[in-house]
Amino acid sequence: MSGADYDDKDLAQEFNERALKLREDIEHENLLLLLIDNYDACNAILTVHAGSGGLDSQDWAEMLLRMYLKYCERENFKIKILNVSSDEEAGIKSAEIMIEGDNAYGFFKSESGVHRLVRISPFDAAHRRHTSFASVLVSPEIQDNIDLNIDIRPEDLKIDTFRASGAGGQYVNRTDSAVRITHLPSNIVVTCQNERSQHMNKQVAMRILKSRLYEKALNERQEQLDAVVGDKKESSWGSQIRSYTLHPYTLVKDHRTNYETGNIQAVLDGNIDKFIMEYLRAHARGEI
Repeated sequence: MSGADYDDKDLAQEFNERALKLREDIEHENLLLLLIDNYDACNAILTVHAGSGGLDSQDWAEMLLRMYLKYCERENFKIKILNVSSDEEAGIKSAEIMIEGDNAYGFFKSESGVHRLVRISPFDAAHRRHTSFASVLVSPEIQDNIDLNIDIRPEDLKIDTFRASGAGGQYVNRTDSAVRITHLPSNIVVTCQNERSQHMNKQVAMRILKSRLYEKALNERQEQLDAVVGDKKESSWGSQIRSYTLHPYTLVKDHRTNYETGNIQAVLDGNIDKFIMEYLRAHARGEI
């Protein structure tokens, strides 16, 4: 073999590309081994709510929504926008999306909790640093053929129909058949306004409600366990799961796993794989 063969840049580049692809494939397979919960294989229903803080928090909620949409695009998950409440000045007050694909809930369950952003506010004329919060809730989509022993009685439901306005902006199609369902015993409210008919919106809303009631039952069971063994965490704005700092330095840190990265722009562009992997590893070890 000649010296030129050893210096073949094209061959070296091909080797590096194949090695990188092999590493990504191995990491993906390892990730699948960590999906151990009952409904990890289900689609996911993800809701983002802006916290207190006005325009800054609403803008932050929209940034989070964009991050998840970018991640879904990279990972080939299908997105269905169910409901978006936008603000005329900036950002969103809330948004709800359906994420469809293999193990969607297993991947996205790591995102449930409070997300905190620290930055120089673009809405502050004095250019002061602001802290903004947004909460994320992720539930598995429970199909009608899955029996969860959840009793939803018709008399416990308040069903309203209305005409969806353009409040969803770029995200939500206008329709005359939006549906809002309130589960009176739990006060859980779900809305769907992006399907083509009132019947379809009601079907989707009922699946979301079933998923929310399942998530509520899980949380109540966990609270009972925590009361026995002693819960180490408090569910409050001060117990955020992840912090995103843009000023005076750049850092994203997950407070559950201590995984962090300084490349905050990549994270906001949807590169959250490492955060998901570290969460699933800790979850499989019983640390979360």
